[in-house]
Amino acid sequence: MAQVKHYLQFKDFSRDDYDYLFARTRRIKEKFKAYQQYWPLTDRTLVMIFEKASTRTRLSFEAGMQQLGGSAIYLNTRDSQLGRGEPVEDAAQVISRMSDIVMIRTFEQEIIERFAANSRVPVINGLTNEYHPCQIMADIFTFIEHRGSIQGKTVAWIGDSNNVCNTWLQAAEVLDFNVHVSTPPGYEVEPERAGLYGTDHFEQFADPMEAAKGADLVTTDVWTSMGFEAENEERLRAFADWQVDADMMRAAGKDAVFMHCLPAHRGEEVSAEVIDGPQSVVWDEAENRLHVQKALMEYLLLGRVNS
Repeated sequence: MAQVKHYLQFKDFSRDDYDYLFARTRRIKEKFKAYQQYWPLTDRTLVMIFEKASTRTRLSFEAGMQQLGGSAIYLNTRDSQLGRGEPVEDAAQVISRMSDIVMIRTFEQEIIERFAANSRVPVINGLTNEYHPCQIMADIFTFIEHRGSIQGKTVAWIGDSNNVCNTWLQAAEVLDFNVHVSTPPGYEVEPERAGLYGTDHFEQFADPMEAAKGADLVTTDVWTSMGFEAENEERLRAFADWQVDADMMRAAGKDAVFMHCLPAHRGEEVSAEVIDGPQSVVWDEAENRLHVQKALMEYLLLGRVNS
């Protein structure tokens, strides 16, 4: 059996792979906007396994698979044997014999790595505590749509050094751009994780305004991610000076865009003036999860195509 290709971290693909995927995304999106039927995945089945709740991930994968002519099956761990102690390895053996591709949204990265190691079909990371590669694919495609190539540009990450931030750091290494990260004291990028990315494409700033200065893209996320709800009050106090507001966007480059992976809390990590303002591309960014994931599923199942 040929080796199965998975997508578990952003670094799993090369720059050449992403060049293809972004071009393919553009073509698939054009077909979608023109109401052209495109069913390359007829009779293919996507299984979506959710341990963490979701709106955009479920909708974009389920709708995307249907738009490609396939079908999608939703499983959550509360309603399956995975939630009753079945070993991940056993579940992978069974699920991958009954489907063509699997997307998992879970907690530890180790879970999805173990599943993929025992799967006969491609596995996609729909989000883990450590990484969120599909989100960053959508973000970079959105930047390309609005501003062209991201190579050599600067992305300012303001807020918590979470899974989305970690993935931006991987993307910077693969695609050759820079990431400025500013977090409150105690919430910095983990030293061992920072060491993975060297210093060529990544710099930490104590002052969020300095991180945003001259940036081509300013992005953030909620201050309290899933699993950290007990820390909410403490985090609200710690992150108070890390809101992306109009002053911060003025400090960025004159053509800078604002992104947020959503859902957003206006008045916390971002002001309403910014997220609802002219520099915000969050709605394009949200929609593009659908299109990049269609290109990704097509690629994992069919390889490179020309149609």
